[in-house]
Amino acid sequence: KCLSNIMPPTKFKPTEKNYDRRTNRYTTVYHYMKATSKKDLFDYLNSSNATPKKTHKVLKELQRRGIKVKWT
Repeated sequence: KCLSNIMPPTKFKPTEKNYDRRTNRYTTVYHYMKATSKKDLFDYLNSSNATPKKTHKVLKELQRRGIKVKWT
């Protein structure tokens, strides 16, 4: 296998690094497109501040899941 053809997963939001004061540790939260709920994806498509680049990524993810988008 050629490892250069493997692409990293698409992000929905930037990665968050949360600090827990009680344990003195950081936890990293990743927001991948494949882990985002269908409701959140449709809410983003219907929002007024949706950028064309991210809209295309959301539509590709919905197509990958087998969901057809009907524009009205």
